[in-house]
Amino acid sequence: MDTENLYYFEKAPIAKAVAHFAIPMMLGTSMSVIYSILNAFFLGTLHNTAILTALALTMPLFAIIMALGNLIGMGSGTFISRLLGEKKYDDVKHVSSFAFYSSLFLGLIVMAVGLPLIDPIVHGLGATSDSFGFTKDYVMVMLIGSPFVVLFFTLENIVRSEGSAITSMTGMILSVVVNIMLDALVIFVCHWGVIGVASATVISNLAASSFYAFHMGYKSQFLTVSVKWFKVGLDILSNVLKIGIPVFIMSIFLGAMSLIFNHFLVEYGDKAVAAYGISSRLFQFPEFILMGLCEGVVPLIAFSFTADKLRMKNTIGFTLKAIVTLAVMFGVIVYLISDHLIGLFTNDPQLIKIGSYILHVTFLSIFITGMSSLFTGIFQATAQGTAAFVMSFIQGITLIPVLFIANQVNGFHGVVWSLVIADTVAFLVGAIMLYALRNKLQPELNS
Repeated sequence: MDTENLYYFEKAPIAKAVAHFAIPMMLGTSMSVIYSILNAFFLGTLHNTAILTALALTMPLFAIIMALGNLIGMGSGTFISRLLGEKKYDDVKHVSSFAFYSSLFLGLIVMAVGLPLIDPIVHGLGATSDSFGFTKDYVMVMLIGSPFVVLFFTLENIVRSEGSAITSMTGMILSVVVNIMLDALVIFVCHWGVIGVASATVISNLAASSFYAFHMGYKSQFLTVSVKWFKVGLDILSNVLKIGIPVFIMSIFLGAMSLIFNHFLVEYGDKAVAAYGISSRLFQFPEFILMGLCEGVVPLIAFSFTADKLRMKNTIGFTLKAIVTLAVMFGVIVYLISDHLIGLFTNDPQLIKIGSYILHVTFLSIFITGMSSLFTGIFQATAQGTAAFVMSFIQGITLIPVLFIANQVNGFHGVVWSLVIADTVAFLVGAIMLYALRNKLQPELNS
């Protein structure tokens, strides 16, 4: 490991170390959300609600493809950080090569299985007769490009796990910049609509993946993409999967929850679905910044777990304070200007009213969402597979019955509020598990 990364892992003041790992991740994730918002804005200029609806309906598919990248990326990444703390550098090469090739393989499986089933997939996403064609176009391109999308999410985690936070951020920003430039080209110049937007997403992921692969092959001291280091052993599989599978399940639940949520909203018209699509993208900006903070410190927590548990404890405490500060700041901003934010995407008064309402309700859970992300990051970093697994499905299994009950009791308002209820339950479960595991994680600090 190079001297600079080692310094931030082992010796830098906690605030400086957290900033080194978290700020690049926060900037990278915020850029991704900015792209998502601009994506909706560009398509909104076409003044076709069915296109915005299609964009919202395809979110579950993207979540599934992303889940495969996180299955390999988060599982391998946290394992790599722990191996670095133990100074097992050859094992790091085996794990990084395994992650590279297995993610490509998973993406090829998605493409091979998904393309023959594209019509059932589009129907399953909840497309109406108006939005079916647009949704199918987007799904087709995403399936074709899934190997590169899976690879992007995998490699971003791998590069960050060795402490190269700036490189990880650079790849994420590269993906966003390429995506925005291509979006403008395909919509305003080529007039390719949904197919162009989906193609831009795939190409941008390919560009960023190439950047990461170059870093791993030529710049990194310990990561590699060389096939000669590829190894599939029980130790690698067990350590990758015990964290990767819970992350995968969590991502799948997010996609399933989005799918189920869309099906409930469809009952209240395309405007309800479109309003949720817009407001959820706006909510993603602070949500992903908090998520970037929590995911950014995972390598530091994982390294410290095997090297210095007192440093791990101090890192967690500092991150908690940062979550509180950011949640309060974002909450105040949104409650003051929510109508203006929704108005950036549409001039439909009803759409603005619905979107602003959804935004107000969902922002009630911004703090507990951030805390749940921190709990999950701690469990992943410290190889607590069972706790990570519980966190991965608790929100989903809570949301589904709550949705059914809330929809029956209070209609549209119940559907929207069900998100807050599910987030609260996940937070409480995570807090209880972290308290129960405190002695296992830091026995010498709690004795």
